[in-house]
Amino acid sequence: MSELPFAATTPVSVSRVGLKARDAESLAAYYRAVVGLQELSRADGAITLGAAERPLLVIEPDAAAKPDDPRSAGLFHTAFLLPSRSDLGRWINHAAANNIRIEGASDHLVSEALYLTDPEGNGIEIYRDRLPEEWKWNGDKIAMATERLNLAAVAASVPAGDAGWQGAPESSIVGHVHLRVGRPEDAEAWWHQEFGFDTVAKYGGQAVFLSSGGYHHHIGGNSWHSAGAGRRDPSRSGLAWVEMRSDNVTKETSREDPWGTVIRTVPGKA
Repeated sequence: MSELPFAATTPVSVSRVGLKARDAESLAAYYRAVVGLQELSRADGAITLGAAERPLLVIEPDAAAKPDDPRSAGLFHTAFLLPSRSDLGRWINHAAANNIRIEGASDHLVSEALYLTDPEGNGIEIYRDRLPEEWKWNGDKIAMATERLNLAAVAASVPAGDAGWQGAPESSIVGHVHLRVGRPEDAEAWWHQEFGFDTVAKYGGQAVFLSSGGYHHHIGGNSWHSAGAGRRDPSRSGLAWVEMRSDNVTKETSREDPWGTVIRTVPGKA
């Protein structure tokens, strides 16, 4: 197994994300074809996808579910972290060759990222991190921005004669999860209390970014479209749960954030 990205080596990190799907088969096919995940297993109708043998995404079927409401609390995006810039370049070439619709491309100073939305409205980020020693900190706050991504430069990082995109590399992980919340201040307080996360950045009163162990963020929370949102409607599709891996626990637990989003915790090293 190749070395995992820094995001996975901190005391707490993201393990997996669960999605409730109105059409689980079609959604799983999308994540295989577009994101490059492999199907790892099936149980009770749920489809587990991942990279190599590492599970990253679980799609749970619920044909009766109502569509997700983007104004409610829930998932803003699941961020799949690729191991290197050339891996991101391979994915860009794959997206171009297969007419995959990209909705955004940004240089965040700490990372380079592309954004898209799956067929059921769940946001996706595909990104690569710059080296942690290249990140700039002002005390305990990290410098992040949203600048135009130089797509050509990223694509040019792929070596000549390269075999191209072969699916998500084995060390791919869910680097972070960005949530829709009603009040970022409440999300910040909850993640401080429940996980001991540090606040590493804020965008006014509309977004907060939190992490463990000096990462740029494992969790984001914004109210850009969901300001004042109350508890989630469990009958809707979209985010089912987020699973965190922690060095600090000895048994699996489950709790809900202030909007009823289920956050699981599992013990173990990366």
